[in-house]
Amino acid sequence: MHALRSLHPYSWAIIIGTVFGRMATSMSIPFLAIYLTQEKGASAGFTGLIIAVSSLVGILASFYGGYFSDRFGRKKIMGISIFGWCIVFAGFGLADAIWVFFVMNALNGLCRSLFEPTSKALLSDVTDPKHRLLVFNMRYTAINVGVVFGPLLGLYFGSAASTAPFFIAALVYFVYGLVLIFQFTRIKVAETAAAGKHIGVREAFHITRKDKLFMLLLIGVTVSVFGYSHFSATLPQFFAAAPSIEDGAKLFSMMLTLNALTVLVVQYPIVAIAKRYSLVLSLMLGNILIAVSMLSMAFLHDIVWIACAVILFTIGEVLLFSMSDMFIDEIANPAMKGTYFGAMGFTGFGGVAGPLAGGMLLDYFGAMQPIPIFTIISFLVILGAPFLLQVWVMLKGRKQEPKPVLKKEHV
Repeated sequence: MHALRSLHPYSWAIIIGTVFGRMATSMSIPFLAIYLTQEKGASAGFTGLIIAVSSLVGILASFYGGYFSDRFGRKKIMGISIFGWCIVFAGFGLADAIWVFFVMNALNGLCRSLFEPTSKALLSDVTDPKHRLLVFNMRYTAINVGVVFGPLLGLYFGSAASTAPFFIAALVYFVYGLVLIFQFTRIKVAETAAAGKHIGVREAFHITRKDKLFMLLLIGVTVSVFGYSHFSATLPQFFAAAPSIEDGAKLFSMMLTLNALTVLVVQYPIVAIAKRYSLVLSLMLGNILIAVSMLSMAFLHDIVWIACAVILFTIGEVLLFSMSDMFIDEIANPAMKGTYFGAMGFTGFGGVAGPLAGGMLLDYFGAMQPIPIFTIISFLVILGAPFLLQVWVMLKGRKQEPKPVLKKEHV
């Protein structure tokens, strides 16, 4: 309780705002693939391209988003990006032509790539080092609290057949932005960006690129994100088109909610266990579990077994994402934390390749043949494990491993 009371008001604003922001997002964006294929008649391949463009733009912009937060300050970048998000969601709500959805999702990726690394860096700036694992996990919990209710609201509002819920998302992010501006105005905190003002963007890119440990980690996590992306891109299309599955949109909504509920139930016990071991081993196990869960989708048609596969997938997700932010926080220079968090946006390559590959596999094999589709996906995902293993080997070879000394009260 003392740790919670000591958290900065900025942290509480971001964490609570994340709950409602993700709730609004997850009642609209995850249903976009179904809406485009079922209501607009878009092909699975082109739908995959529309979903993937968000991640593609995120890749190109995330490094700059983190760098700009180091150079110009967290508050400015967060303010610009969150109100930009409001306009984007309103654009989704007004969209009719397919190309407009493509443009809006590209801008969605741009806003996310600016806001996410900057908010993580701000959380790190205002939080005592011994409480950072707690704060990062509270943020991750907030994301999943929002995702518990978002898909249910999306199902209720008919997000698979209408763009109206995007207007609700626009309103939520507008209020979130006002709260942040109020907190930034009410409570003054010295920006930590000053040290980063002397580092040019080329120099910042060069520093991260020459960090071999970071680059191996980046590759391993990118491949894992490739597998993770199929949950929100390939699975909804498969569920909607598979003749063996009745009412695929409803099933997908249920699985999204199950995914979020499972995170809430298992996150802190898993973190409590994983903190006793290397952070990289947790990431590697997460990669393996995601691969196995994707493979299992090829053979499962009963809702109970599909639910079991989703739970397995979720455990892998928790291991992958609950530790990665803390690992980056530990290895990054304080003056370049925004840059390192932004550079992790390059994992979005996985988010681009996943929907594209899933869409092409569905177009080629069809939903009637899940075995080749999910076998290929699983094989590609597991290729990330050797890179994470090499990171672990490098850490073992060092006298002092760059991982936090975590105490029980931190989780």
